[in-house]
Amino acid sequence: MICKRKLTDMYVKKKLKVFIRDKFLLGDDSKVPNDDDSFLERGIIDSTGVLELVSFIEETFNLKVEDEELVPDNLDSLDNLTSYIKKKTGHVS
Repeated sequence: MICKRKLTDMYVKKKLKVFIRDKFLLGDDSKVPNDDDSFLERGIIDSTGVLELVSFIEETFNLKVEDEELVPDNLDSLDNLTSYIKKKTGHVS
């Protein structure tokens, strides 16, 4: 769970990159996506993976992802996820 300090883009993306690398890329740093790469288009995360990703962000960032928020605009890249998490937790710059 996160502390009460302000979330920065760098902090959020680092947490997400480590999770994605370890969970979906078998620890291969060379396959970690760029910030704006689509997870689905690159074949990094499938529909089951999305559920695992949602569980991770709910637990790590202490938030609840609603069904209507399960859309690519929120979840399909590091940039989208970071913006979504910061907005959802009230840490918008």
